[in-house]
Amino acid sequence: MMIRTSHKLLLAGALLASTALSAIAGEEDQIAAPVLHATVNVTGDIVRVGDLIDNAGAAAQVAVYRAPDLGTTGLLPTAQVIAALRSHQVIGVDTRNIKEVAVTRLARTIDASEVERAVAKAVEHRFGLGDAANLTVNFDQPVQDLKLDAGLTGALAPSAVRVDPRNGRFDVTFEIGNGATAGTTKLRFTGTAIETVEVAVLTRNIDRSDVLRTGDVVIERRPKAELGAGEPISRVAAIGMQTRRPLRAGQALKTLDLARPDLVQRDQDVTIIYQTAGIYLTTRGKALESGGEGDTVSVLNVQSKRTVSGRVAGRGQVAVEIATPRPAQTAEAEIAGPVTVASRLPTSATAKAE
Repeated sequence: MMIRTSHKLLLAGALLASTALSAIAGEEDQIAAPVLHATVNVTGDIVRVGDLIDNAGAAAQVAVYRAPDLGTTGLLPTAQVIAALRSHQVIGVDTRNIKEVAVTRLARTIDASEVERAVAKAVEHRFGLGDAANLTVNFDQPVQDLKLDAGLTGALAPSAVRVDPRNGRFDVTFEIGNGATAGTTKLRFTGTAIETVEVAVLTRNIDRSDVLRTGDVVIERRPKAELGAGEPISRVAAIGMQTRRPLRAGQALKTLDLARPDLVQRDQDVTIIYQTAGIYLTTRGKALESGGEGDTVSVLNVQSKRTVSGRVAGRGQVAVEIATPRPAQTAEAEIAGPVTVASRLPTSATAKAE
């Protein structure tokens, strides 16, 4: 009886051992082999085991390489990667016949134009400066496209802004936040901000009294200070206008530089028009002064030898208004009241009538 029981226990133990070994073998089969990546993207300055391979297990956070510069890609021979992994007890890596691994460090790029716009926005309306759209920003040092850590996702937020009202010099510091952590990065820029305006500029030298044509004027942005107290004039308004004085090529035009073109020139033969209600007469005359449309000028009537004043009505034409006589008006005090017959009779006659 005892032998049989012992035999059964031995058999049961053998079965249990067999089942345990099978379970262990199954667990080993479930552990996937590490697989090498052909391309790797990292956001920080360190490359870790988990970046290089899948199924890194507990070694995933182990640092093995320094990442390349921001926004650049470096190449690692596969043999070198496997040797580095083996030094950290990571073995059995499936290389998939990859010859080299490309490691790229991701970065946020801020181009120079974005920095310029941010500075203009930060200093606009300070100490008399105009809108950011009208400011030209000149940096003390050339601003290149900036490469920042990919984790710095915040906006360019000005944290310190200083502007010198005498010359427009600025000193601006920006802070860029990290969305994942409380860390920030600071960027500082110095230079000069100049307010500009859109003006009409001459393409050639212009003599006094010249009339500007389409090809004589282009549009440019110029420093507002260049105009002084004068008001700029648009290209459309400038074309067809006459210059008051000689002007040089490249000069920004102001409203004071131009006037309506003279339709009548001094000493020019003109037509004098006498006009009133129902009457229209013309005669020959000579202009004694120049004038544009609507200006009042003096002209000599050649026939009567009299000087008259008239309004320039067109090219070579001066209109003279004829005063229309009005009926004479009697003063209110001079108007007699109603007169009766009785008041005109002599006293004696009145008495007889009575």
